[in-house]
Amino acid sequence: MMLSRIAESMFWIGRYVERAEDTARILDVQTQLLLEDAGVDESQTCRDLLLIMGLEPDDAAVQLGVALSAKVDIDQVLRLLAYDMSSPTSIAAAIAAARESARRAREILSVPLWEVINTTYLSIPSGRFDGLRPPYVFQWVRERAALINGTADATMTRDEGWHFLMLGRCLERADMTSRLIAATSLSSGSVAQWASTLRACGAYEAFLRTYRGMETERAAAEFLLLDRLFPRSVVFALNRAEQCLDEMEPGSARAGFQDEAHRLIGRTRAELEYRSLADVVADLPEEMEMLQRTCAAATAAISRKYFAGAEAVSWKGVRQ
Repeated sequence: MMLSRIAESMFWIGRYVERAEDTARILDVQTQLLLEDAGVDESQTCRDLLLIMGLEPDDAAVQLGVALSAKVDIDQVLRLLAYDMSSPTSIAAAIAAARESARRAREILSVPLWEVINTTYLSIPSGRFDGLRPPYVFQWVRERAALINGTADATMTRDEGWHFLMLGRCLERADMTSRLIAATSLSSGSVAQWASTLRACGAYEAFLRTYRGMETERAAAEFLLLDRLFPRSVVFALNRAEQCLDEMEPGSARAGFQDEAHRLIGRTRAELEYRSLADVVADLPEEMEMLQRTCAAATAAISRKYFAGAEAVSWKGVRQ
């Protein structure tokens, strides 16, 4: 077993890079919605978005420096969720945290992986990141995340460090995909909105091939939640997280699971796969909040078992 400090750093590199990318995807969808549909209530959409990202209205008002009853516009939300280093939910903060985790695990990272993470971070203090505006800032974040993940895939040995990195990435992906689904279901939830959500996940072409061009809200939700072959679906991410836990515990018991994180993730994946789709989509925001709580509980269990009792960093739920 590797040092708990190194294991924790690898886990959080995976989570923070994925968090930055998926926050960019969520913001991209919501800003497109506001631009394309003049009938959308901008202030309410922004408040819903803040809730989806785990920020209560009073907390967001304090961070934004506005009255709780004041209208919130998309520029304020972008500052809070993209550019503000002092906001723990921002893209900039996630990139900085990924770099700090990489610095702590520097001795086991490949040189190319450290360089690409460090170079990505240096765009923030240099002011380059602040100079990027939508939609280019979201494209830049997606491209840098893809470069980091691709470099990790190409240069890391498939040892425990790799499995912790993948475990963090997959848990965060399941959590953030659930937030994207919740954001869409809380908005208009139209076919056009689901199409934008699929595009934000890089899933639109794969979705059309799978469903032979039949675009419906139900089919889009089913694909993002349950498709076993698409890497950004919730079920795929949870299944991959289970595989990582299996690899880290090769001598596990023949019956049941002693690992609390494995039990939580496996039960949630099975409930999603074996329940009827009608039950799942009946109240998507509530279902996605339950999934986020599972990801938080699994993260806490992993922290207790592998990270010397470190307190897990977790998102808040959609609604508290």
